[in-house]
Amino acid sequence: MNEKTRLRGGAKQRSSLYPLGEIPREVAIEICRWIVHRLAVGYTDLDGDGFAGIFAKAIGGKYKKSPLGLADVMWNGCAWSAKTVQSQNPFSATALRLISGRNSPSFSQGITDPLKDVEATGRAVLSIWNKRVNQVLGEHDDLRMVILVRNMSAREFVLFEDETVRYIAGNYRWEVNKRGNLDGFEKGADVKKFTWQPHGSQFTIHRTIPTAASKFKIAPHVSVVDAEHILRLVKFRPDWIKFQS
Repeated sequence: MNEKTRLRGGAKQRSSLYPLGEIPREVAIEICRWIVHRLAVGYTDLDGDGFAGIFAKAIGGKYKKSPLGLADVMWNGCAWSAKTVQSQNPFSATALRLISGRNSPSFSQGITDPLKDVEATGRAVLSIWNKRVNQVLGEHDDLRMVILVRNMSAREFVLFEDETVRYIAGNYRWEVNKRGNLDGFEKGADVKKFTWQPHGSQFTIHRTIPTAASKFKIAPHVSVVDAEHILRLVKFRPDWIKFQS
């Protein structure tokens, strides 16, 4: 069984906005347009929710943050999980860590001591992830992950997309690291793929940045628009404020 095998919902297959991993340049430009807007009104950084909203605008999709964090943006049956990661040098970065939700074996499978049998805990963590993916694919034809690596100060960005997949538990082994967290390694290649934290149940996926990722920089400095100017544009008046007795 291929680990990149997807589950599809029962709905009729709908067309994709663009081929997987081939984000059009026009979309990247539109993302930058909204980043410039944020810089102009005084934002100095961009979090995951902010990027999800920007990506939805860039593709003409709908932003509806999922409690599971796997279906932030939707367009015609296709869903995206939008992630952004900070980096000092986005253009030279080759790998990153994606916080991918909280998978609790204690809540989902009754594992009260996650360090007693780390292999069983690791399998449980991946099982929870797979079920979350299955749930989204039961309602959407396609599930992708769009990732923006950013340095807002230098205005440098790397953008790429990949399929959100299920993982075959038997392909990985688990061990406890020096911080007391569990690391999952791909067997054979011995490559670290996951980290799971017993305290808080945070699940992190380790990913490489593809060489074909889009790299771009917003060249000019973006000046912040004076707050009073914005208030004048919206014609703010004190009588907008209604105090409740």
